[in-house]
Amino acid sequence: MRPFVSGLVLAAGGSTRLGQPKQLLPLGPTTLLGGVVSEAKAASALDEVVVVIGAAAAEVRRRVDLRGAKVVENPAFGHGCASSYRAGIGALDARAEAVAVLLGDQPGVDRAVIDTIVNEWRRTRDRIVLASYDAREGHPIVFSRVLFEPLVALRGDKAAWKIVDAHRDWIRPVSVNRPHPRDVNTRREYEALLRDAVGPDA
Repeated sequence: MRPFVSGLVLAAGGSTRLGQPKQLLPLGPTTLLGGVVSEAKAASALDEVVVVIGAAAAEVRRRVDLRGAKVVENPAFGHGCASSYRAGIGALDARAEAVAVLLGDQPGVDRAVIDTIVNEWRRTRDRIVLASYDAREGHPIVFSRVLFEPLVALRGDKAAWKIVDAHRDWIRPVSVNRPHPRDVNTRREYEALLRDAVGPDA
């Protein structure tokens, strides 16, 4: 039996730099968060998808298709992303042997990348397996169960990267032959993402 791996989508942020809920920004037929959740649910390597929401939670529930995912609200989202790790990991299926962390504002991480990284973790069972986009580390980041407690204990922002940066010998990077996916924190980054989605010849 293959080990159970949960997907954890972090989407609770307050979008302070953007000035509006970035989870709800239009992206093709869906929204920024809707695109991420759709790819996570389509990834065959994930056994469940947990989505942590916080800011604008009621509107996110109304406007984003979260069917098929377990939704957790993080009322402490203003205290940094570590609070979303606590909320999300606390909601994982008890069978979870690892968690694949995804960002709710990074729709460029598609099902193929998710499957590649998670399947490499299943093959190696390393403590940390992550994507390396032309030698630039990024998501998904898969953490083995032994790291759930340290993740929950973190505080503030850049939560998971504190563990990654402190324990370089635990990491197995997996090369992904594509540019590092964009995330969205500002209007300019959102507009760049839309240009990427349309393509240069549109």
